[in-house]
Amino acid sequence: MTDKYTVAPEHTAVRVALWRALHVKIDPPPHIFTDEVGAALVDEKDWQNRQDMAPGFSKSMRASIVGRARFIEDLLKEEIKNGVTQYVILGAGLDTFAQRHSEIASRIQIFEVDQPGPQAWKKKRLLEKGFEIPESLHFVPVDFEAGESWWDRLLAAGFNPAKPAFVVSTGVSMYLTKETNLTTFQQIAKLAKGSTFATTFMLSLDLLPDQERSIMEFVMKKAAESGTPFNSLFSPEEILALARKADFSESKYVSAQDIYNRYFSLRTDGLSAGTAEAFLVATT
Repeated sequence: MTDKYTVAPEHTAVRVALWRALHVKIDPPPHIFTDEVGAALVDEKDWQNRQDMAPGFSKSMRASIVGRARFIEDLLKEEIKNGVTQYVILGAGLDTFAQRHSEIASRIQIFEVDQPGPQAWKKKRLLEKGFEIPESLHFVPVDFEAGESWWDRLLAAGFNPAKPAFVVSTGVSMYLTKETNLTTFQQIAKLAKGSTFATTFMLSLDLLPDQERSIMEFVMKKAAESGTPFNSLFSPEEILALARKADFSESKYVSAQDIYNRYFSLRTDGLSAGTAEAFLVATT
């Protein structure tokens, strides 16, 4: 099945995995999030010498990555306490929850949705590096370019739409059009009552401080040049309106400041993210 695909990880997924590991290696404890499994899968020689891993350059970005990862997994643990037994990761990349939390993973069903090539690479690397692939972990390859439906593939992988689920999507919404985001929201809003959806989104440029807006404009220019343009930026009011239109029963905006207050405010090393990325948390 994977012969026609590039069996390699996405560059963005590699960067996220390495930033997670970099936090553990160079930032003082207590660590916001501990994950060195992804870096072990990448197994890149001298990765800490990469330009994008420079301690000062990457500081706000790795803070954003570990902050959002911690927030997601804290939410997941709360959902499990409330009886949720299905965890869906849209655009899973090099997520390693199942390997880092084997006891929890054994009690729920985890569905990692991603493109076929990167997912095939990840499965191969997990086995090569001696990491367990538990029976509760389901890989859901979806060829988006061929028009495959992630929902159909999810059902085929054993997802039960009659049971509540926790669905997450990080670092994806800005690459989708607003129409595609709405379609995704509408599909998830139809899940069983008691389901929760958490997604990151990028704030509209006019809501950012001058310096951060300049950085974002540069990032967006580079993204467009590489063929992955940012198609959707939102104000908090717009993302909440989208959730209402999709027919979620409740939704809330979680700002970068909220994440800072929760995880970073007591730190003395100045580690903090910018304000550009925020969360929508919606329930059915």
